[in-house]
Amino acid sequence: MSFLIDFVLHIDHHLVTLVNVFGNWTYLILFAVIFIETGAVIMPFLPGDSLLFAAAALAAASTNDLNIWIFVILFFLASALGDSLDFFLGRKVGMAITDNKYLSRFIKPKDFEKAHHFFDKYGSWAILLGRFMPIVRTFVPFVAASSDYSYQKFVKYNVSACVAWVVLCCGGGYFFGNIPFVKDHFSAVILTIILITLLPAIIGVIKTRFISKKDEA
Repeated sequence: MSFLIDFVLHIDHHLVTLVNVFGNWTYLILFAVIFIETGAVIMPFLPGDSLLFAAAALAAASTNDLNIWIFVILFFLASALGDSLDFFLGRKVGMAITDNKYLSRFIKPKDFEKAHHFFDKYGSWAILLGRFMPIVRTFVPFVAASSDYSYQKFVKYNVSACVAWVVLCCGGGYFFGNIPFVKDHFSAVILTIILITLLPAIIGVIKTRFISKKDEA
């Protein structure tokens, strides 16, 4: 876990190492990370928004032979296909996955409950909004499928969400990631991005606890 935290906070340095070691294979590695983040269900802790931002910033730097458009296309495909895999897993196994003694180590029932509440509250909008919320975006497709949500409707909203997510995250990294201030405080910027994307979930938790205490009173 300490390695993962270090990877996220110093993701720019780790990506440079990946490029130096694996060259063009870096595209495939980052594709796999984004695909697994959602598609594998049990790995919602993998970097998402910060990875797109850092990769785009790296592509914008003249010292790296990386193509931003390849990143955009691969990240879109990885997120859209990962969500579809997540959806089909939800359709096949549903909430029974939390009863598996091995998989339940990676999946917290309370995270599923939050995703269920989020989906019940916002419906189709949860697919769009959830894409911008770490952890929640991993469970929303799964929850939608287990709730008998139409796959055709899911694809329509999911494609729009993935396009917006990739464009905003990659666009931000490409145009702002190499500004001197951002480069000098990259870890702080990445942490800020993570906190901003987690903010809706944090507010939701605080609001839920406040309402629960109020009901108890």
